[in-house]
Amino acid sequence: VQLVESGGGLVQPGGSLRLSCAASGFTFSTYNMNWYRQAPGKEREMVATISSAGTSTNYADSVKGRFTISRDNSKNTVYLQMNSLKPEDTALYYCNTVTLKTGGFDVWWGQGTQVTVSS
Repeated sequence: VQLVESGGGLVQPGGSLRLSCAASGFTFSTYNMNWYRQAPGKEREMVATISSAGTSTNYADSVKGRFTISRDNSKNTVYLQMNSLKPEDTALYYCNTVTLKTGGFDVWWGQGTQVTVSS
């Protein structure tokens, strides 16, 4: 399994970014996908999650109304559209999924993409 994030960068407050996560090595269309973030000195937190078919989404309260998670199962890619960015959104953003295996499950993480919101 490989998860590769891209799209991070430096943006001014109020700006937008679109993160992408390209997945491979598993049947992408059958698994929920998640975005997490970790700011310096803080614990990793869930930002958004999307069901396998893309019909159900959930968001952390801190990003509701500003961030949108989506997926394209034909491209094995999940996205995070981030609008109205705030300095407190600065963090390393990770793509995540949990796949099933005999007798248990595996948790997979990408390498992360840095988002910095600053003027």
